[in-house]
Amino acid sequence: MAAIDLNSDLGESFGAWRMGDDAAMLDIVSSANIACGFHAGDPAGIFRTVKAAAQRGVAIGAHVSYPDRVGFGRRDLDVTPEELIADVIYQIGALKGMATAAGTAVLYVKPHGALYNRIARDARQGGAVIEAIRAVDPTLVLMGLANAPILELARRAGLCVVAEAFADRAYAPSGDLVSRREPGAVLHDAGQIATRMAGLARHGTLEAVDGSLIPVEAQSICVHGDSPDAVAIAREIRRRFEAEGIAIRSFRPE
Repeated sequence: MAAIDLNSDLGESFGAWRMGDDAAMLDIVSSANIACGFHAGDPAGIFRTVKAAAQRGVAIGAHVSYPDRVGFGRRDLDVTPEELIADVIYQIGALKGMATAAGTAVLYVKPHGALYNRIARDARQGGAVIEAIRAVDPTLVLMGLANAPILELARRAGLCVVAEAFADRAYAPSGDLVSRREPGAVLHDAGQIATRMAGLARHGTLEAVDGSLIPVEAQSICVHGDSPDAVAIAREIRRRFEAEGIAIRSFRPE
């Protein structure tokens, strides 16, 4: 039986402002990338999401970011390695404390937004993120963009890695994500998305925007939790996978 992890970015609400439907998503996904306060999320809301994930047996990852609440972590920052190491250590530490209080543990780290895209190919900032993870807990897994150099960089540093593909994003022929500034970068048709992801799970390929098939070897699929269509997309992926005998389960060691 084919099997793959399904993850979503959660814990991103802030005070009176609600972002996504964490409760609904946690009933669908196998892993939760939980905001750590730098791009979104407040302590009480993050803690609620951690506890809800623990109750459902969903794997928890630290969704670390540049310090950019106004830009939702989607603005590129040219920070020094020293700053980035400290920022990532701080965020992982905060989430690990909440996980301990909830009787669970953080199992992986997934950078968010602009940081995720930057380190995919920037060895300087990528090395800083890797150093921060190793300093806190070298058993933590790094989740990163499938086919990107950051994965090999992390492996060479001794980290376990998980390659990720995005259900609701368009891909360029190079294998990179199409910029959100471009039309059609974000996909919304749940049926089309589920078909694409079933093909990925079975054949390791995705159709790029020019119609070409690109190889994408991924162990996890992400549905962005802040999309208005997020729950419908995740449900349709799960429905399609179950119908086709594709198991959804976390990549964490049993």
